[in-house]
Amino acid sequence: MLSLGTTRKASKQWDKEYDSLVLPLLEDDVPCYILYRLDSTNNQGYEWVFLAWSPDHSAVRHKMLYAATRATLKKEFGGGHIKDEIFATTKDDLNLSGYKKYLTSQAAPLPLTAAEEELRQIKLNEVQTDISVDTKQQTLQGVAFPVHKDAVAALERFRDKKINYVQLEVDAQQELIRLCSTEPTDLKDLPMRIPKEFARYHFFLYKHSHEGDYLESTVFIYSMPGYKCSIRDRMLYSSCKNPLVDMVENKLQIEIEKKLEIDNGDELTSDFMYEEVHPKQHAHKQAFAKPKGPAGKRGGRRITRPPVEGEEED
Repeated sequence: MLSLGTTRKASKQWDKEYDSLVLPLLEDDVPCYILYRLDSTNNQGYEWVFLAWSPDHSAVRHKMLYAATRATLKKEFGGGHIKDEIFATTKDDLNLSGYKKYLTSQAAPLPLTAAEEELRQIKLNEVQTDISVDTKQQTLQGVAFPVHKDAVAALERFRDKKINYVQLEVDAQQELIRLCSTEPTDLKDLPMRIPKEFARYHFFLYKHSHEGDYLESTVFIYSMPGYKCSIRDRMLYSSCKNPLVDMVENKLQIEIEKKLEIDNGDELTSDFMYEEVHPKQHAHKQAFAKPKGPAGKRGGRRITRPPVEGEEED
């Protein structure tokens, strides 16, 4: 059975005498439970710290006994009084410094996986802001780089339909968005323009027919080849994307019909591009029609009324 070992009377603030009261009770080879009262209170009274001491050198039988009685002690003492619970095998974990480290770890957010951390960083940097050709604007968590003059000139030629394709890249060293390519590109050649190892921005003039009309639609493509790019590159391209699109639409007056994000150029088939630019409209659902009754003689009536005088009954 569990029995009381010792008690001490509080005389100072809880953290001023924590080590002097707790550490002398810890024996190197004997487990024990310690309930230490804090100065804070809740609706049930003072709050307590429940310390479960189980040193590595104690006998296995003792460890098992203490492990089996831990829940019972907490229940009998009253779980509502216990603010924190610490299980420790070394004194460094139970001294005041160890307790404060425990509190810090409890307050910290749960660790994220690599993919979750990357997604969090990308979302932090997806902040829209205005940007001009020759100035650099600061976003909330990143930098929206200015567009190099050669890239601006290429986009103006694209606007005037002198060229049908522009590819841009982010120069992290110089903090610029630079021109990468203006090679003439047909739709069948477009997948080959998408790098498999690097992120890029693409402006493509999609020439096609729709419902009998010839159309030339500007499509913006943000290609990011999955996890082949570093987190830094993913953050930079994500941060610069919206300001670039805003500058192209508002400053250069280029109307973008469709914005796409892809990780592989193989996605850019003729059918895919057409359906993205001209998505199918959902057909209206047919109104519910009451089903016809069975053919032939119907069964006897389930609801009847008494026959009126002079009227024959069915």
